[in-house]
Amino acid sequence: MQTTIVAIIRVCMNYAGRLRALLFIAGIALEVAPGFAQTAAAGAQQNPVTAIDILLEPDSTMLQRAEADNARLLKVFPKGYSLDASHRPHITIVQRFVRTDNLDKVFAAAEKVFAAANVKSIELEAYKYSYTPGGDIGVANIEVRASAELLKLQQEMIAAVSPYTLETGPIGAFTAPQANAAEDALLIDYVATFVPKQVGDHYHPHVSLGVATRDYLDKMVTEPFAAFTFSPAGAAIYHLGPYGTAAKKLKEWK
Repeated sequence: MQTTIVAIIRVCMNYAGRLRALLFIAGIALEVAPGFAQTAAAGAQQNPVTAIDILLEPDSTMLQRAEADNARLLKVFPKGYSLDASHRPHITIVQRFVRTDNLDKVFAAAEKVFAAANVKSIELEAYKYSYTPGGDIGVANIEVRASAELLKLQQEMIAAVSPYTLETGPIGAFTAPQANAAEDALLIDYVATFVPKQVGDHYHPHVSLGVATRDYLDKMVTEPFAAFTFSPAGAAIYHLGPYGTAAKKLKEWK
């Protein structure tokens, strides 16, 4: 299991999609050390800075597809994990550091943007499989087309919450630290530089599915993929945890 974790960590050093791999390291790490993600039990309210993920939660069409693909991956790579209550599929809009005492203002600002966008009416297109490699394994994803509507939502959300965002934050802004200082620094940098590195032309919305060997994923991504449409079932803001997991739901809109 430790070898598996190390291999996935290598993924995080590659490509702008490195955090999609971090999401799954935590899933495997939780099997190795239960409670790891909960070591800062009091959550965001005890820290002056909070790292957040503002995201869309997909409807049943995408959930069913993601869960079916996750089950498929678990059959060939049992060391992976299930898409359960702690690892729900989602599409990140933006990640930021904010002052904890401004969270209510962030919620109010985000609510206005989500309401104006009428997110449940947004039609999204899933159009291909991809994966992010790390050693002999990789993290599988369903790529979502970065439509003009989705890009507009991202830009409006960034602008709305910008009065409350900080340039960076400490590891205490997350629900718990990671395994070592180097991994802490990687995660802090990813969130601190999400804007501008993961926005606009560099935005790659996706739903992550699970882990498998690269040999298996090389075949999976060449399979015919029948594009399909889906919509958000709602939106939420999560407190980010170790390895970038959406660890604790802070606010949701259905």
